[in-house]
Amino acid sequence: MHLVDLWLTRSLSMCLLLQSFVLMILCFHSASMCPKGCLCSHSGGLNVSCSNANLKEIPRDLPPETVLLYLDSNQITSIPNEIFKDLHQLRVLNLSKNGIEFIDEHAFKGVAETLQTLDLSDNRIQSVHKNAFNNLKARARIANNPWHCDCTLQQVLRSMASNHETANNVICKTSVLDEHAGRPFVNAANDADLCNLPKKTTDYAMLVTMFGWFTMVISYVVYYVRQNQEDARRHLEYLKSLPSRQKKPDEADDISTVV
Repeated sequence: MHLVDLWLTRSLSMCLLLQSFVLMILCFHSASMCPKGCLCSHSGGLNVSCSNANLKEIPRDLPPETVLLYLDSNQITSIPNEIFKDLHQLRVLNLSKNGIEFIDEHAFKGVAETLQTLDLSDNRIQSVHKNAFNNLKARARIANNPWHCDCTLQQVLRSMASNHETANNVICKTSVLDEHAGRPFVNAANDADLCNLPKKTTDYAMLVTMFGWFTMVISYVVYYVRQNQEDARRHLEYLKSLPSRQKKPDEADDISTVV
């Protein structure tokens, strides 16, 4: 009995030691995969925090099992194509308070349908490719950017899941219509369909051109008629000014004789 107890005690100790060893290996593995300058922790999944890390670009060695990714308050200026394509479990992506100006067309490929929250607020984004947010299911925060309100932005917001809420927070820094500058995008879009402006402008230009040609034709016709009238009047006055031909007496006598 004593031997059995001793064996059980040693077995339990070995199990605990083995478990501790496995946990230590896992922790070391996670720590070794954490990008330089970032902090990684496990809380309902792998959380990677790279806030205030003086990053100039998005790390390319992000752990594939990342669920929450914080890249806010850095010096990132662009989001390249497919930079997050291997992060199939990513739910939250915070890129706020950077200097982002460019977002490539396929920047969110691979995570567009899994993301729940995307924060791009407080950056320098003026415009994006019309397909940049295709299939994006996340609630996007894109306020406090110097947006240029045009047809492309209108198409982008329409393609986003929570477009109404997002559009409410977009202020037009500039716009294809000067009167919309400084106003919320929602008001600008309600006033005019920004995607129809080029067509309307073309129609107006064509109308003005046709009116110009019509005016020229009418003017020429009027000038031609007036000129002909003036020429006819002068010709008539010239004919009237010619002296009448007088009959001679001997011509009259010759006529009488013949009769």
